[in-house]
Order: sequence, then C-alpha cells, then structure tokens
Amino acid sequence: MRLLAVGCLFLSVVCLLTSCKADDEYSKHPCRFLYDNMIHNDATLASAMNANSRGVFCLISENTRAGVRYLVFENSAGMTSQQVETAQEVEAKFILGLNNGIIVGFQTLNTDGGSGGFVAYDVQCPNCVNRGHNTVNPSYRITMENSGIATCGKCGKKYDMNNGGIVLNGEEGDSGLDKYVASTTGPFGVVSVVRR
Repeated sequence: MRLLAVGCLFLSVVCLLTSCKADDEYSKHPCRFLYDNMIHNDATLASAMNANSRGVFCLISENTRAGVRYLVFENSAGMTSQQVETAQEVEAKFILGLNNGIIVGFQTLNTDGGSGGFVAYDVQCPNCVNRGHNTVNPSYRITMENSGIATCGKCGKKYDMNNGGIVLNGEEGDSGLDKYVASTTGPFGVVSVVRR
C-alpha cells in the first residue's frame, strides 16, 4: 500500500513538472483571437489554416479606417487581404499579441502533438523585447520570408517558424519566438489563438 502511495506521489510530481515545462513553452503576454473563416472565406488566412500547405504562414493584424475595424491578413507567399470585422468580432475585442500582430500556420517540422503542427507566434522579436524591457509598446516586428524564416529588422535574429520558432543565429541566452496555444478546424473553419 505504501509503495502504491509513493508511486502515485512520484507520478503526480512528474506530471506537475511536465505541465510547468509546457507552460514555459508559451508566451505570458496576452492574446485572444477566435475567428470563423467560414463567415469571411478569406483565402489568405485559409492558406495558412490548411494542413496540406505546411510552411505557409499568415500574419494577422488589426486596422481601423474611418471608424471601421478591419482584420488584415498577409501570408508568407505574398498574398494580402482584409476583412471588415462583424459587430460580434468588434465586441470580442481581439488581442493580437504584444503589438497588434500574430502569425499562424502549419509548421513542416514538429508536427506531432495535439495541434498537428499548427502554431501561433507573436510578431515581436522576443530578444529585442527582453533586452529593451519594453512590453508596453514594443516595435521590434519580424518579417516573414517564403522559406518559413522570420527575421527581426532591428537585431537581425532569424527564427525558423517551421521548427517551433527556434532562433537560428542566436547567442547564449537568446530565445525563440513567443508562442501561443493555437488550433484550427480547417481552411474555411475556425482559428483560435489564446494565451495558455
């Protein structure tokens, strides 16, 4: 009986440590985005929500013109589009990462796991944000390349979005892109991105 209790305690500690490690994998910064692409049928966003198009990523940002709110979509293959937000979407008050930008898509590596390789990254360079201690209004945006590499225009760090956002040319102490919990039901379905 005592051996069973020790075994259960050990298993509980292992699960706790594993869940803490998983929590460390995700960004602590706010993010909330739930979007039904069946309503808008946006092809640019759909290209990144398609498991058969691994390696295509879409940057999502929000814009306001003449009092009307839009979602702007730009994918790594060069497509761009925008959609007027519905009243419900405006009311939902999307939070798109640190500074109005998240990137979603299916990575080509690390495709096992519950998400099937569907990922979401913050558009801000985490190393510049950390060095500048600026999480209030950071302006260290990364740009995407068709190859799945994202580059920071300020520090020149390169990140592999196809491999968990790891930093490719980092120094000791550098981190990969900030990730959010992401899921999709398919190209013209729902995409969800939230902070864990």
